[in-house]
Amino acid sequence: MVHVVLFMDDTYQERLFFGFWIECVMNRAFLFPGQGAQQIGMGQDLVCSYPESQAVFDEVDDALGERLSNIIWGDDQDTLTLTRNTQPALLAMSIAVMRALKTHGLQIHQAHYVAGHSLGEYSALVAANALSLFDAARLVRLRGVAMQEAVPLGEGAMAAIIGLDIDTVKSIISDASHSKLCQVANDNDCSQVVVSGHREAVQAVVTLAEGRGARRAIMLPVSAPFHCTLMEPAATVMAEALSTVTISRPTVPLLPNVSASPVSDPATIRSLLVDQVTGVVRWRETIMALGRLGITETWEIGAGKALSGMVRRIERNMITRQIASPSDIMKIVDHGV
Repeated sequence: MVHVVLFMDDTYQERLFFGFWIECVMNRAFLFPGQGAQQIGMGQDLVCSYPESQAVFDEVDDALGERLSNIIWGDDQDTLTLTRNTQPALLAMSIAVMRALKTHGLQIHQAHYVAGHSLGEYSALVAANALSLFDAARLVRLRGVAMQEAVPLGEGAMAAIIGLDIDTVKSIISDASHSKLCQVANDNDCSQVVVSGHREAVQAVVTLAEGRGARRAIMLPVSAPFHCTLMEPAATVMAEALSTVTISRPTVPLLPNVSASPVSDPATIRSLLVDQVTGVVRWRETIMALGRLGITETWEIGAGKALSGMVRRIERNMITRQIASPSDIMKIVDHGV
């Protein structure tokens, strides 16, 4: 009681006390972003401050046999946005942040679970010591190329439906069904669903969604219809490639996109990475599962802030932090996490 009276008279001390108490009981998950989070120049401030981060970009360059870092730190957004470049670039960015955190003693052990949005699942596995950075860089480059080549350019499309839940979107897909394919690709949060398939079918869903109360229904500027059954050729490519790499038991469990349930078994992880190419990104269910598992805080590791926004819309009481720069890292360090 004495402490409560003192802290009520001193707001700063009160914040310190309750901040310390929250950190003591915090259960944390690390989240890793996927395609769409990329930015020209990302990571430049990290490599200026942390040689360990520079080493990450160098290793990814070596794995790919080219200077991807020149594209990331260049001035051609269109080239960076090519799927074959975006996927390894975002992997490099996330792991560069992890290596910078490690210099301050902040390691994967600070998390109870990891999860990644689409290609971010590979970043999560590298962070959790289940997959080497070298192998992951080569895998996501192949993944990007295979997904791009699975469907002829212009035949596929994706669209974001904002303001409707997944059941409503599924109903719209059913009503818009014809000889062409459209499926749910991403269940991102309670009011954001992405659909994928043949262009004319996706456009039909967009038109119907606008008449069913969607706040927005927009075609996305992507080069292929990801996360639908049109990606079967890419899944075959990834199954063969994944069979040749070592996947270890992760330091902390992974919540995969296609199951939204914790896994640690390497064989299961390998299989789910193949399924992920054509499967739904069940992000809303993943965050809800983290909440049921007692997670009270998430760290978004790498470029962008989109995942944190989704988390707040799904689990309103979950604390979110975005970590992409030296200043973000120092805020964590100064906070005494």
